[in-house]
Amino acid sequence: MPDKRTFARKRFCCAERRRAMDEKKKAEMTIEQTKDSQTYDDYANFGVDEIRELLGKGQYTRLRQIITELNDADIADYLEEMEEEEVVKIFRILPKDTAADVFSYLEIDQQQSIITSLSDKDAGRIIDNMMSDDAKELMEEMPANVVKRLIANTSADTRKAINHLMRYPEDSAGSVMTVEYVDLKENQTVAQAIERIRKVGVDSETINICYVLDNKRTLVGTVALRYLLLSDPKYVIGDIMHRNVISIHTLMDQEEVARQFKKYEFTAMPVVDNEDRLVGIITVDDVVDILEEETTEDIEKMAAVVPSDKPYLKMTVFDAFKKRIPWLLLLMISATFTGSIITSFEKELSRYVVLTAFIPMLMDTGGNAGGQASAIIIRGISLDEIAFSDWARVIWKEIRTALLCGATLSVCNFARLMLFEDVGVRVALVVCMTLLMAVIVAKMVGSTLPMIAKKIGLDPAVMASPFITTIVDAISLLIYFRVAELVLGI
Repeated sequence: MPDKRTFARKRFCCAERRRAMDEKKKAEMTIEQTKDSQTYDDYANFGVDEIRELLGKGQYTRLRQIITELNDADIADYLEEMEEEEVVKIFRILPKDTAADVFSYLEIDQQQSIITSLSDKDAGRIIDNMMSDDAKELMEEMPANVVKRLIANTSADTRKAINHLMRYPEDSAGSVMTVEYVDLKENQTVAQAIERIRKVGVDSETINICYVLDNKRTLVGTVALRYLLLSDPKYVIGDIMHRNVISIHTLMDQEEVARQFKKYEFTAMPVVDNEDRLVGIITVDDVVDILEEETTEDIEKMAAVVPSDKPYLKMTVFDAFKKRIPWLLLLMISATFTGSIITSFEKELSRYVVLTAFIPMLMDTGGNAGGQASAIIIRGISLDEIAFSDWARVIWKEIRTALLCGATLSVCNFARLMLFEDVGVRVALVVCMTLLMAVIVAKMVGSTLPMIAKKIGLDPAVMASPFITTIVDAISLLIYFRVAELVLGI
């Protein structure tokens, strides 16, 4: 039999071995935790190079684990910098829900490229998991033969939703809404409502607001999720819902939709048809897209450019040419009237050649004054702050503003001419009187034309700086020569 010393030594060795194994296990766990910590702590530094490295090494599981923890919009940004083959690989790695969310953040041309590169089954899976409004927007941009193939590989519910949205006019509320929402019944209890949210909420655009419908799908009320969570489970939905529902009609212009969101400060609004039946909802993220689109369109029109749905760097030179040349041609032709006016007063100018030197200054000042007024009025109209019925107040305010601006410019210009220019008092008076009247006329033209355009159904942005400048230039010259005839007797 082993003596006590041997037994103690064996027990000590076993204890040491167990302690060593425990320490090894702890160390391994610490290493794994450190790796995980480093992995997750480095998300902020994770980028295209790291994705390519993992793809090159074939570490798809780790790439999937890391990339799914990133924000969908950030993933989309990374994919826009990568080659098509790499992007397709990543879409095959990503979970279907994540892939659909990331896909919706990509530019339309990259979406088309990815969809056509994926198999019909994979493409159909992505479209099935997209929100209906995003899927509809994609289908509108795809070639007809590709749309036919994609539709054939999507579910019946997806096809129905896309076809439903495509019935509505472009830029209407119906064309930008989504049909994924949570609907409840008046006679349901709070417990039943929460159970329904659990079932359908995953595929809904939002669950913050639930919409209460009757048997004919007429919208009769809304209830916020927080009220459901805070209410007694036995309460009936009809007793706690909000009955004064503010809704949007399917044919409402998307610009007006944005105004409604601003007015009521909602994060989501229901869309109803002529019979007040709920057909979809619009969420605040859709409104952000609408505002960006409308603002971009207005800026392009105000700069005399035909609006484009492509980003600047995505356009070819010929695309840019086509968008700019129509207005340039129109403005060039309209500017010939200015030349005709100068030619018609050629004899008068030959007697007072000095008058020619002030033509650019008068035209530029008038155009600038008109451009200021038009920009402010167009913005006021777009924000629904100014209506056609306000025309008298607008003109009266602009006349008073023009008098102050014109008088200040005229006094300063008269002093400049007397001190630094070798011209007579009468010539200085002609220039300064014209300057005052040109500013007044320019302000009136710049403020009234956008309101008239809105009244007759045109976009007020069309009546912006380039167009108004051309009109004001011609009027300023006419005023200039008439004043010169009266003062100088030419």
